[in-house]
Amino acid sequence: MKDIFSTAPLHHTAGSPAPSKAAFSVLSEQDFANACSEIMAWEGYEATPLVSLAGLAEQLGVARIDYKNEGPRFGLGSFKALGGSYAALRVLQRELSAKLGREISLEEIRNGDHRDACAQITLVSATDGNHGRSLAWGCQRFGAPCRIYIHAEVSEGRAEAMRDLGAHVIRIDGDYDESVVLAKTEAEQNGWFVVSDTSWEGYTEPPRDVMAGYSVMTREICETLEDAPTHVFLQGGVGGLAASVAAGLRQFYKDASPRVVIVEPDLAACLFDSAKAGKATTFAIAEETIMAGLSCGEPSEMAWEILSEEAADFLTIPDSIVAPTVRLLANGETGDEVVEAGESAVAGLAAVIAARQDQALSETLGLDETSRVLLIGSEGVTDPAIFEAIMAGADHV
Repeated sequence: MKDIFSTAPLHHTAGSPAPSKAAFSVLSEQDFANACSEIMAWEGYEATPLVSLAGLAEQLGVARIDYKNEGPRFGLGSFKALGGSYAALRVLQRELSAKLGREISLEEIRNGDHRDACAQITLVSATDGNHGRSLAWGCQRFGAPCRIYIHAEVSEGRAEAMRDLGAHVIRIDGDYDESVVLAKTEAEQNGWFVVSDTSWEGYTEPPRDVMAGYSVMTREICETLEDAPTHVFLQGGVGGLAASVAAGLRQFYKDASPRVVIVEPDLAACLFDSAKAGKATTFAIAEETIMAGLSCGEPSEMAWEILSEEAADFLTIPDSIVAPTVRLLANGETGDEVVEAGESAVAGLAAVIAARQDQALSETLGLDETSRVLLIGSEGVTDPAIFEAIMAGADHV
């Protein structure tokens, strides 16, 4: 394995996993069932591939590595297609039911029965790219106007992808967390509705629906695997993906649920710092990471409630090992199926590779020749220009 993984500075802090309540109360089994039932009825739904990286597993000395490739999801390139669009549908359902004085079904909205009414309901969100693309896609399908707020470092390719889906895109000079504040402020001023993947005090329903939507991915994994994984390495960000997957695995496998390892950029380690502090903690981002979708300084309170009980380990990784991991997958360097992945998708895989070069860290994480590792390949090539630059040898884009 390349020297860059052997010398990469990974930092570890232990979580405080406890008998899980939040995995069943914050996100209930019924929340997951409702989301799966709806999303699996959408036109174009297909389960995404669970790719076996057997060659890499052999090289790393683990029993198996399974990589859930979310690149093909609804043609949008990322797992976010499951969350933002479903949450948008649920916001429209609540608002239309209140306006029309009767319970409006998701099917009615999905089938276009209320497009004129939906056209009067503006949905907004801040994004690093993929969540906004999902929201824009959902709004286009359901007939609602969409405004997306992006920060200075979001690539123009990702911005254009959202415009192509009909979104009005507003770029600010600040970072992701500042774009969240602006989206909230302008929504309050104009009577718009925020559809965010992060929660805060008094704002929980859309983020819960976003995380419920992600459960489709977890259900597909559990129904495909013959044996429970021993470990799952999950990208950080605000924590929504990680919390949803951790809760879904706990609900399915109960006491046999895998060890949850959270992986973040060392440049945006809000969950790592939260674990160290024992409470949700904001991280001051001074420099943007190559993993654009994980550049988040403030954790979702709802997600943290789950992760504080479920996560056994928190890791940070340097940007230096991200591009080599993208190339490793895309070039089939280990003899495995070729996977074209985005920068944020490979965080967990990069961490596993680097951790296996460090015997002490492997022992800390309980990684050995019997380990069955699950990874969430959260995005495909969502920005072709960045992917091409990485494949041409660039390690920073």
